[in-house]
Amino acid sequence: MKIAIFTVLATFIALHCYGNDKPAYWNQFRGPNGDGDARSANLPLKFSEKQNMSWKLPMPGKAWSSPVVMDGKVWLTNAEPEGYKMWAIQVDWHSGKELRKVLVFENKEPQYCHPMNSYGTPTPVIYDGRVFVHFGTHGTAALDAQSGQVLWERRDFKCDHFRGAAASPIVFNDSLIVHFDGHDLQYIVCLDQKTGKTLWKKEREYDFKTDNGDRKKAYCTPSVITHNGRQELISPGAVATESRNPVTGDLFWTARTGGMNASSRPIYRHGHVYVFCGMGSMSAIRPGGDGDVDKTHVTWSRRKVVPKKSPPLLLNDLLLMVSDEGVASCSNPLNGEIYWADRLKIKGQCASSPIHASGHIYSFSSEGDCIVFKAKKEGLEILAHNKLPSGCMASPAVVGDSLLVRTKQNLYRFDHHNTQ
Repeated sequence: MKIAIFTVLATFIALHCYGNDKPAYWNQFRGPNGDGDARSANLPLKFSEKQNMSWKLPMPGKAWSSPVVMDGKVWLTNAEPEGYKMWAIQVDWHSGKELRKVLVFENKEPQYCHPMNSYGTPTPVIYDGRVFVHFGTHGTAALDAQSGQVLWERRDFKCDHFRGAAASPIVFNDSLIVHFDGHDLQYIVCLDQKTGKTLWKKEREYDFKTDNGDRKKAYCTPSVITHNGRQELISPGAVATESRNPVTGDLFWTARTGGMNASSRPIYRHGHVYVFCGMGSMSAIRPGGDGDVDKTHVTWSRRKVVPKKSPPLLLNDLLLMVSDEGVASCSNPLNGEIYWADRLKIKGQCASSPIHASGHIYSFSSEGDCIVFKAKKEGLEILAHNKLPSGCMASPAVVGDSLLVRTKQNLYRFDHHNTQ
């Protein structure tokens, strides 16, 4: 029954989230399918505060969570730079007016957060009339997506994130799944969406082979896939990637992919799961195994030109990535062969997730550069170089032909205004 429900849900998303092959909503980290692909959306190539801007909303505080959009409402989280207060913010999609600012959590003694991170980095997810917000060990809550009323909260899941949380929650059937990969404790929890009650909780089941907690923590958002009729929760942590039954939490397989601090959400294509290990390495793994699959199901691995933070885009037979240092690359996803790699002319790092729309890749930097280039095998072709006043750590969102961008200071909506 659970498989049937998930299959129906996946089919509904595939058919209805892309009106005319464009996203009709953007309800979670990296969009409806969790892959950053806005398909045939016709986004403006050029945009700034003077060009193609529909509205701009100042966003004081410090938070790197991405905006999510459904039913004419934008939701995003925010936090004080010191972490004492944490909010969920509702914005009108059409006007850019702030509708609600809900104080979700207050903290007397917030954990330490690295300056590159924020206390509001995990992206919310909207589903079935609720918006689920997550601030790591500081708390998880469900709000009514229209009124903003807090429906339930959980503050009892403890771990020392050491440098701050980043993993975003995901929905599966009637449950909510969240990673807690800390310096001291590493586990996964599954909650009932309606009540917040724990359905299952599982600790990481592999040997880290170190006592160094800095090498045990991770920041990765999981994904649920269906491979040969079997649903698998693909759950990268530090050192290894686990596959679990999303209904029970039971372990299917483990691939010791190496690295530490994994942060990129895995993607499933071509019969493989593509996972990134947080230290500039990646692996293509065939799901469906059991137990230790290091020697049986890892098709290829690579360290060259691989991002530590930014997830990839998989478009048909092209694997496109932008490294932290701003090196764009195009590869063969079947064997890892690099077709080309070229440096973008940007300032800062590329930590946010790139998006694809109509054959164009949009990549944002921490200093406010946005490079738009073509998704093609033949080499790097720059289409536009845009600049915003403050940098981007959050990943953009797309609804219809509109681009939603959160910088360190503002939230913007960009549309075609016949100025290009």
